[in-house]
Amino acid sequence: MRTLMWTLAWKNVWRGRGRSLVTAGAVAAVVAMMLVMYGFSGATLNGMFQNLTRTTGHLVLRVKNADEVREFDLGLVRGVPELKSAIVQALPEADVEAVLEVPALLAGASRSRGVVLMGLEPDGHLMKELVDKYRVRGAPPTDGAEWTAALGLALARALQVDVGDPVYAFAPGTDGLGAAAFTVSAVLDLPESTMEARTAVLTLRAAQELAAPDAASRIVVFLPGLKSLEQSGVLEAARRRLQPLVPPGYEVLTWREAQPALAAILDMIKPMMLIYAVLFFVLAGLLVVNTVYLGLVERIREFGVIIALGADRWRIMRLVVLESLLLVTSGAVFGGVLGGLAVWRLAQGFSLPGNLAQQYAEFGLPVVMYASITPGQVVQVFAFAVLTAIASALWPAWLAGRLEPVEAMRHVA
Repeated sequence: MRTLMWTLAWKNVWRGRGRSLVTAGAVAAVVAMMLVMYGFSGATLNGMFQNLTRTTGHLVLRVKNADEVREFDLGLVRGVPELKSAIVQALPEADVEAVLEVPALLAGASRSRGVVLMGLEPDGHLMKELVDKYRVRGAPPTDGAEWTAALGLALARALQVDVGDPVYAFAPGTDGLGAAAFTVSAVLDLPESTMEARTAVLTLRAAQELAAPDAASRIVVFLPGLKSLEQSGVLEAARRRLQPLVPPGYEVLTWREAQPALAAILDMIKPMMLIYAVLFFVLAGLLVVNTVYLGLVERIREFGVIIALGADRWRIMRLVVLESLLLVTSGAVFGGVLGGLAVWRLAQGFSLPGNLAQQYAEFGLPVVMYASITPGQVVQVFAFAVLTAIASALWPAWLAGRLEPVEAMRHVA
């Protein structure tokens, strides 16, 4: 009997072939579009996560509540060599770097600007990320007899200096030399305009001698293999291993706690995708309702005859629901294949068209992204399709179940 019901429902779906094809096509388009959008959101989330953690690290050791400390000296991490050694022993697979940021005045021959001097380890991730990746011309800073610095392109223009020109840094009131001369070794075209206008990169040693010997603003930890937001368990496990090593007055933060504003932006993407999915499937559901209802109206006399011959009203209602399910699932399967192929293609790497890629880089979006979708998201899309089919059939099925046989058989469409 069940096989007969499915067969009858399938034949009924294709009675109105043109209308059914349009409806199934609309469902297929929604399913394909949602899969692509989930793939795109996965590319955005993972790209922004990787871009963000390349410059912040996955874990950060710093002075407790450092954001609220206004005095430069009170915000410094002391005993950097010993702390780094302890962290490396606890996390031998991780890369550990110290960063010292010094607020200073940087002057060229005739102009000066307030800047942040960023002291980085010459062979570290951060130096490669900021200097090697965005260097327009010149060479990375070194610790030779002549100290060198890499300037953001906007900062170099503001100071009217270029590679080979001298600049002078002043950081009065610090524990170091307080003033030093540097030679511009490189110019950087950084993705964030604010950073480009206020950043000069030095070696860590030069920054420490200038302002804070053996100290750092923070110690950052890079965990190899941590590529997506879904790996939060790995991050928390690493933090638990570091907690016993943290001296009083210091704290270990995850990238999410160190950059709460950016983390909040990433957290907004998933709820937004869910809202889009609901809206799209509601629109598709309205089309399904229209198709199923018109199919019902065209077959009122037929339903009347079936009921008069003794068919149960629940069976009539189940038949209408089955028709809706077959119509929607056939479209969903076709859309799933199309969407899956599109996500597979985008997973090989893609860029936003025109200048959009460069514009969105200001917000931390990588120029080249890779689509990514989880099994849970695929299940969610098809669950929405099934729910749409059932919800769309409820009203037509209820109408079919209330038909009176005599009146239905007299019905003229």
